[in-house]
Amino acid sequence: MKVLRPALLTLACFLAVPGHADDLPSLGDASSSIVSPEQEYQLGRAWLSLLRGQVQALSDPQLKDFVETSVYRLAETSDLQDHRLEFILIKDDQINAFAAPGGIIGVNGGLFLHAETEGEYAGVLAHELGHLIQRHFARGIEAQQRMQLPMMAAMLAGIVAAVAGAGDAGMAAIASTQAAAIQSQLRFSRQNEEEADRVGVVNLERAGYDPRSMPSMFERLARQYRYTQNPPEFLLTHPVTESRIADTRNRAENYPAGGKEDSLTYQLMRARVQLMFESTPGIATKRFRALLEENPQRDAARYGLALGLTKSGQQDEARSILKALLAKDPNNVSYNLAQVDLDVAANRLNDAQARIDRLSAIYPNNFPLKQARTDLLLKQNHPDQAETLLNTLLKSRPHDPDIWYQVAEVRGMVGNTIGLHEARAEYFALVGDYDQAIEQLDFAKRRASSNFPLASRIDARQRALIEEKRTVEQMMR
Repeated sequence: MKVLRPALLTLACFLAVPGHADDLPSLGDASSSIVSPEQEYQLGRAWLSLLRGQVQALSDPQLKDFVETSVYRLAETSDLQDHRLEFILIKDDQINAFAAPGGIIGVNGGLFLHAETEGEYAGVLAHELGHLIQRHFARGIEAQQRMQLPMMAAMLAGIVAAVAGAGDAGMAAIASTQAAAIQSQLRFSRQNEEEADRVGVVNLERAGYDPRSMPSMFERLARQYRYTQNPPEFLLTHPVTESRIADTRNRAENYPAGGKEDSLTYQLMRARVQLMFESTPGIATKRFRALLEENPQRDAARYGLALGLTKSGQQDEARSILKALLAKDPNNVSYNLAQVDLDVAANRLNDAQARIDRLSAIYPNNFPLKQARTDLLLKQNHPDQAETLLNTLLKSRPHDPDIWYQVAEVRGMVGNTIGLHEARAEYFALVGDYDQAIEQLDFAKRRASSNFPLASRIDARQRALIEEKRTVEQMMR
């Protein structure tokens, strides 16, 4: 897969008027009349559905929960006006993160591999939130009055092609849409990057992080890729210059030391990602053993080793490691879910259920625990109970394609054929395949023909999806 290009912001930056980052613009400016926040929201959701259908996403519930929770933590203390955020985690080991119009936050798995502390990770995402806070997309359109929304939407079609692997063809489509805008990467990025940095540093401090983590991340990336001919995409779209590092360092030093720099939870998520991107669990276990030899106090490496051993079928050693970790921190969700996986692998389903029950009483709204309970119910051959739990999950995660996919599977198991087609329709709509979504609702309507209220509800949803498809097609012309 091609490295994801955060080209929405790149294109907005192309259009930015030169200025000074110290003079942040009023966000009640003319851009709001050209592209309203609601238009940005709709455009962003349309683009996200297309993107989901073109890239491989990470569906790990713990990782998703961590990203969402950490970004909302940053958003709550920021000046972001619209907190309707949606997330996508990309299965790519290259460092990257992006923010798209309408509150779309994307994170490559590679960000966890390259950001060594939670503060560094938060610094990157605070910067991306800065682009949303400053509405760089809408302001980019305002900078060139003749650039209307349909033209920008046409660029998105090229962006999707580039992300999906069309590469040169996709970028050619973008260039042909507005060739005059693509002139100088150094020039287009400067103002918006400085603004996002400034807003990000402020927001890091507000959220309780040490704002020095942002320049530290930039400094390390600059050293690491100083002599690389082909740096990662993140550095191409976010050039790390000496002046930029100095500016963020100076701003960060205005705040007192003592903010959060790292956490065990973040390091546990890093271990999960490291395991995901190793070619085999055996290689991963060697990596974690080496880390423990360097520093026997690294509980995150010990956790990663336990996960790798479980996947390798070495259950006894994994159980011994997890026993020690749980003795130190008995209510840690990640440790307990690792033990649940081990119990399931050993067919100790009652032990796994007892553990999930105990943790759920402590953390009743924890998404990874609910997902683990669903998976366990299926192992125990209780698809009806799993369906009930998934329907509850949908209330809090109505736009999660992974949940809808599993709902369809479970409804098929219990013989709910109409519900199966409805769930498939929602899944296909979320990944941008409207033709399949509409067809699934055709199947559902035929099954429900004798039930007028149900058939009417399905028909109404189908008409709504047809309208969504028409809107997306108009956007992408």
